[in-house]
Amino acid sequence: MRVVVTGAMTGNLEKLSRNEMNELIERAGGRSSSSVSKKTSLVVAGEGAGSKRVKAEQLGVRLATPDEFATLVAGLLE
Repeated sequence: MRVVVTGAMTGNLEKLSRNEMNELIERAGGRSSSSVSKKTSLVVAGEGAGSKRVKAEQLGVRLATPDEFATLVAGLLE
């Protein structure tokens, strides 16, 4: 699963840096990416998500809020 993170994280993910988010994605078995493409499986769109969210919507890529993503990887959060 290729995952893109954009915008400011909230909730359980609020204190994680972008590098820590990328590490979390990889620990969960995914692959982090910095740009949205048709190969992207999921975009975690936080507050202020802009062009990456728009591109995901145009391509029909699944969007998740930070809270939804935190639920998906709950077992890996410390």
